[in-house]
Amino acid sequence: MAGGLQQLGGVVLALGLLAASAQAGQRVFSPDSFLVYGGIASPGVMGGASPPRAVTDPALRHRTVDFAEPLPPGSILVRTSERKLYFVLPGGKAIMYAVGVGREGFTWSGTDRITRKAQWPDWRPPQVMIEREMKQKGRVIPAMVPGGADNPLGARALYIGNTEYRIHGTSQPWSIGQAVSSGCIRMMNDEVIDLYDRVRIGARVVVE
Repeated sequence: MAGGLQQLGGVVLALGLLAASAQAGQRVFSPDSFLVYGGIASPGVMGGASPPRAVTDPALRHRTVDFAEPLPPGSILVRTSERKLYFVLPGGKAIMYAVGVGREGFTWSGTDRITRKAQWPDWRPPQVMIEREMKQKGRVIPAMVPGGADNPLGARALYIGNTEYRIHGTSQPWSIGQAVSSGCIRMMNDEVIDLYDRVRIGARVVVE
């Protein structure tokens, strides 16, 4: 009984700290879920518009690994077949993240640069996607979805060259490790925030 009370007290304390951080305007994530407690610039979504989604699989957490590819530090390598993204560090190391990739017919490869970064970006789907979804699924996609917890681009977006492809967060964490997108590279929201803070405009991006 004493152990249970101690555990409950810890949960109450943690929730109190999260609430205080949210009131202070800081970006805070629950350590075991995707619930956003603060830091969203878009109105109407403070506190997380979506219910928490538990993240328990350690394979979906980033970690530092050995890396032998001849890419300069600060570069990004996406290995589509592995469904992994590597952020290159000095000294033969890289940070490896799990990602979602393009579904069959929407995979691609090439080399480009990061040309723009955005926090809680708005989503403006290309016209071809709007028409395809209507024709194939009878699904109406709006021309613009404001940034926020339920936006398909998630918490951050890194724009690749002048293409319509991005590395971005997602409101569908179950899609990480899957091939389901229209060509963009998806990451967990807390993971894409970590990557966003490391990547500079002009960084090299290789997708293979």
